[in-house]
Amino acid sequence: MRITCPCCGERSLDEFVYHGDATVRRPDASAPDAMTQFTNYVFIRANPAGAHRELWYHSAGCHAWLVVTRVVATHTIVGVELARDVAARRVHENREVA
Repeated sequence: MRITCPCCGERSLDEFVYHGDATVRRPDASAPDAMTQFTNYVFIRANPAGAHRELWYHSAGCHAWLVVTRVVATHTIVGVELARDVAARRVHENREVA
């Protein structure tokens, strides 16, 4: 499997470290049901068969955090974005909603 880093170009999987599901969000610790939310956050995960967003770190390259969209069944990578861009969009979308 090869990952196309937005900064470095196409690279071998060996240069990257997988860090988990990029779709989960840390719960609010001040919520009334915080314990239940944190239990689900830690232990409950979906096991998708299709495209899934994952967090990867380019450890042997530019040290960028990436959100990689990968089809789990075939390991086909359909998209790679800088995690900071994904986070910035999320902040912008939350401001528009508020």
